[in-house]
Amino acid sequence: MATAAPFSPDAIPGRPRRVLRHRLIVRVTHWTNAIAIIVLLMTGLNIFGAHPRLYWGNAGSVDQVERQWLRVGASGTMAAPQGWLDVGDRRFDTTGVLGASVGPNNRWNIVAFPHWATLPSMRDLATARTWHFFFAWVLILNGLAWLGHGVLSGRLFRDIVPSARQLAPAHLWHDIVEHAKLNFPKGEAALSYEVLQRIAYAGVTLVLIPTVILTGLAMSPGMDAAWPFLDQLWGGRQSARSVHFLAMAAIAGFLALHLVLVLLSGPIRQNGAMITGRLTI
Repeated sequence: MATAAPFSPDAIPGRPRRVLRHRLIVRVTHWTNAIAIIVLLMTGLNIFGAHPRLYWGNAGSVDQVERQWLRVGASGTMAAPQGWLDVGDRRFDTTGVLGASVGPNNRWNIVAFPHWATLPSMRDLATARTWHFFFAWVLILNGLAWLGHGVLSGRLFRDIVPSARQLAPAHLWHDIVEHAKLNFPKGEAALSYEVLQRIAYAGVTLVLIPTVILTGLAMSPGMDAAWPFLDQLWGGRQSARSVHFLAMAAIAGFLALHLVLVLLSGPIRQNGAMITGRLTI
């Protein structure tokens, strides 16, 4: 005589269910990636402060203004400094944020970025470079683990890379409108990424992160000696530094937008799923 299957409250139609959304390796690589990128961003800003100028080409110095396209600095007096950002021929007043900011001792600091945005919080190029290089390897190894799992499990093309159907103009426009209205997926639809999410995740993981890694290697004298094509791939070492900075800024923008959307769509639910792996739908 057959026995009935055990009763499960989750099986009741209409009742919220907790389903597996993120496997362990996805959760581990996600949080490792988040920590590595934040440390790399903050140490990178400290390193940038040692020479807060960007150039195109192979060489750059304070005298080569024709190659320079971005500069952070300050003018005025120590009692009343004015911070500024030069982009091309345009100057923007950035007092209090860039160039001149108030330090933890409530005094003006003439530094490219404020103390709360850098690691270490004071100007310390040697320590910042040591941390930066260490977490760069964390990012590389973690990224390889994530990519390997994504390819072998099929998750990369199933869940991350947008499909041709999703990239159709009508589908893309629909997702843009839904995001603008803050209508986030519910129920079963929340178990897969929509096209804008896929474009963002694929852009960061498959384009921006490889770009910061390759440009970072191009700026290394040791790597340049071993593989001289690396810096020429970007048009010179200073161009590699500029692209490195722009890719970093794009990643920082993605992180900010990502955090805002998590807050708007339910931070406890979303973070809980990325910690426990299970999402309530």
